[in-house]
Formats: sequence, C-alpha cells, structure tokens
Amino acid sequence: MALILTVPKDYGYVLLAAASTSALNIWLGLYVGSYRKAARVPYPNAYVTATEAATSKEKYLFNCAQRSHAQFLEQLPPFLVTLLVSGLKYPVLSAGLGAFWVVSRVLYAIGYTRPQIEGGKGRYWGAGYYIPTAALLVMSGMTGWSMISS
Repeated sequence: MALILTVPKDYGYVLLAAASTSALNIWLGLYVGSYRKAARVPYPNAYVTATEAATSKEKYLFNCAQRSHAQFLEQLPPFLVTLLVSGLKYPVLSAGLGAFWVVSRVLYAIGYTRPQIEGGKGRYWGAGYYIPTAALLVMSGMTGWSMISS
C-alpha cells in the first residue's frame, strides 16, 4: 500500500522557520567571534581552560558564548526533524513553535553571556525552547501515527 504525501499549502511557513536557523547559526558564530576577540583566544582553541576562565572575565564569557553556540548545534538536528515532520500535518502551529524556538535560542545566548549573572545561569532566559521542543516531538509522533493508521 502506497502513501501519497501532500505538502500543505502553509508548509512554506515551516520552511521559513527551518531556514531561519541558518541565519541564527551565522549570528551565533559572529556573536562567539566577538567574545573570542575580546578574550584574545586564538584559533583553533575551542575553549579556554577553567584556570584561564577563573582569572579573566572576558575568557569566562567567551566560554559561555562558545557553549551557547555548541548547545544550539546539539539541539538543532532533532529540532529540524520534528519541525519538518510535524509541519506536514500542523504547518502553522509548527512554524509558530519554530519561531518561538529560534527566539528562545537568541535569549539563551544573550542570557548566557551576561557578566552580572554568575555560573551561566542567564541561559535560563532562553529555557523556553524546551516548550516547542516537547510540543514538536509530540506533534511529530501524532503526524507519524496518522500516516500509518489511515
């Protein structure tokens, strides 16, 4: 039995949400670069040591910026999969959740690098990204289930 897959008319919104993550990745790279320059961390060093971070606020903040970018890259593949799959059945809701995720990732990076917030706890500014992550996962399961049960 074949399954004919029809992409909803509003799926373009989903694709725009997915494409926005490329712009976010570029911004995060530039953001980390500004902290790298301020901390005078040469390439190819991905991070500074804990000792260096403890003795220099600039180097500590570089590590925070770098970690926020790395965490984004860790979360990106499952986000994109669930966004693209759930968008087949729920395109507008998925795209909205995708936009929420992207904004949350910006807040995560900005919060993580606030010098007045110790221990990287500023990253909690963007912790809302867990909401669309969970919702898209559930919606992807519902999309898959509807495909095999119809």
